[in-house]
Amino acid sequence: MACDGVTAAAANRCAQERTAATQQPETEMALSMQEADVSDVAQDMEKAAYNKVFWRSVPLFFLCYMVSYLDRVNIGFAKLQMLDDLHLTDNVYALGASILFWGYVLFEIPIMLTWGLVSILLMYIEPLGQFFHIGSATMFYVLRFLLGVCEAGFFPGIVLYLNSWFPSYRQSRVMAGFMVALPLSLCIGGPVSGWVMQNMHEVFGFRGWQWMLIIEGLPAMVLGVVVLLTLTESIDEARWLSAAEKALLKRNVSIENVNKTHDFRGALKSRGVWILCGILLTMLTGFYGLSFWLPSIIRAAGTTNAFHIGLLAAIPYVAASIVMIANSIHSNRTGERRLHAAVPALLAGIALILSATFTHQIAVSILLISIAASGIIGIMPIFWTFPGQLLSGSAAAAGLAMINSVGSLSGITGALITNVAKNITGDVNSGTYVLGGCLLVCCGLILTIPRAMVSTSQQN
Repeated sequence: MACDGVTAAAANRCAQERTAATQQPETEMALSMQEADVSDVAQDMEKAAYNKVFWRSVPLFFLCYMVSYLDRVNIGFAKLQMLDDLHLTDNVYALGASILFWGYVLFEIPIMLTWGLVSILLMYIEPLGQFFHIGSATMFYVLRFLLGVCEAGFFPGIVLYLNSWFPSYRQSRVMAGFMVALPLSLCIGGPVSGWVMQNMHEVFGFRGWQWMLIIEGLPAMVLGVVVLLTLTESIDEARWLSAAEKALLKRNVSIENVNKTHDFRGALKSRGVWILCGILLTMLTGFYGLSFWLPSIIRAAGTTNAFHIGLLAAIPYVAASIVMIANSIHSNRTGERRLHAAVPALLAGIALILSATFTHQIAVSILLISIAASGIIGIMPIFWTFPGQLLSGSAAAAGLAMINSVGSLSGITGALITNVAKNITGDVNSGTYVLGGCLLVCCGLILTIPRAMVSTSQQN
């Protein structure tokens, strides 16, 4: 700025402007640093708030989910003794195991206290049948149906609860946090069920399978009380959050909810919804078929001690827990989704088919079943990223409900397929071929999804 040959007043103004011009970059830098500090503080507060919600809810959901799956599939171990005691057939068992999911699909009443009670009442099938003047088989069906009714709203309830606290971009960590309970429940449940059935047989006059149902049903009742005392229904009711934290959480959820609508007709018209329904149905058919019949498959291979059966049944799910976490981490790191689901489905299908071929070579059979379980469970957290990427707008909310409902039918198909194949061939392992085929179909359905639609360049 040239200030030579001007009046004193003008020279003074010129000097002030020069000083202001010199200080402006410094002022802008200071403001920028202040804004960065404010941004960092806001991010730290947001992270702290969500950590509070995470540790307040997810560990409890983890325990509830463990108990939920254990109470669904522990009937596979009870079968080893229960059928002889109650003079029931494999046909009755298959229908009773599957009938839980009829109630699950038809009703949505999330009451953990009642599902724990109904799970325990299964030990009284014979006296309850006599009291109501119906046969043991019919009483078995009734109680399994009621167990499904009581569990029906649990998983949808968790999803609804998380949606009211977490925006979708934060839900992957939460889902992974409690879904790992699924394989872990089977890791723990197998040895515990086997030990109880083997060592508490006839204690105080109760059979081993009755003790198992008591011991594994009580935690659901206890957790039901803990949930009522611990969780709050809304952000506003959370006394353990500050006013600023409540406002932040409500703002984030409300921003995301603006574009969410419910349109069942839109879901029915969505090709993506039907593909995801098929993937979940075939994937979980393999899972439930394996879970319900694995103890029987191991016993058919020559192992008769219930505790040893439990230990062997736990091996596939220990491996599956590790693979599930590793596959999820690698998928997040690379941003690739489709092959991280399709390849496990392919390996699981092949391994299940081969396991039926080597059924009498217990070491080889357990190895192949471990590969199959790892493949099936390794898909699950990857699959639940698909709906949010494939569905949007009016089809999203209704589509998720529809996918979950159709997927729940897998408990029926998984339980019945093995028994039907056994009736046709006389070999319990024959159904494993069909379960393996379901997983190969699952692989094919996953590959029909365009790669670009389910891949992300942003690492989670």
